[in-house]
Amino acid sequence: MAQEDVTAVATNGAGPVETHLVFTEFKQMLLVEAQKVGDAVTFYKSAFGAIESGHSLYPKRKLDQELPHVLSSELNLAGSSFVVCDVSSLPGFSTAKSEGSGVTFLLGTKDAEAAVAKAVDAGAVKVEVTEAEVELGFKGKVTDPFGVTWIFAEKKTVITDENKEV
Repeated sequence: MAQEDVTAVATNGAGPVETHLVFTEFKQMLLVEAQKVGDAVTFYKSAFGAIESGHSLYPKRKLDQELPHVLSSELNLAGSSFVVCDVSSLPGFSTAKSEGSGVTFLLGTKDAEAAVAKAVDAGAVKVEVTEAEVELGFKGKVTDPFGVTWIFAEKKTVITDENKEV
């Protein structure tokens, strides 16, 4: 479904002026505990092969020898991007580990079993897939060290008369 223009009408005494509002991007923002952005980035690179496309650093350090504190990092994964952000930089927000947050991502893969194994090797905890989830096509599930649940689904290949090899 394509993004439709949202029309807004503004007046400055001379009459209505029409402007069009267009959204240029939509990203998930994942909040992690204070000073854990670097750990999260390392986990997502290791477990899922995420690629870091940018980051922002905390502008103040006590000593020049200290490693810079990463405030946020943008990661690309499976054609989408999301931002991992230090919760301390956003007062009033809570992390994915907060009770009842319900942060869940779905990844499509050809080998859900291997995806679960790789995530567990990187530090995630395997979660059993329920019967209802299996009926939805989910093949594996883990919870990462930052409280996010990752569900792995394998795309089913439907064989019809049109695409059947002879």
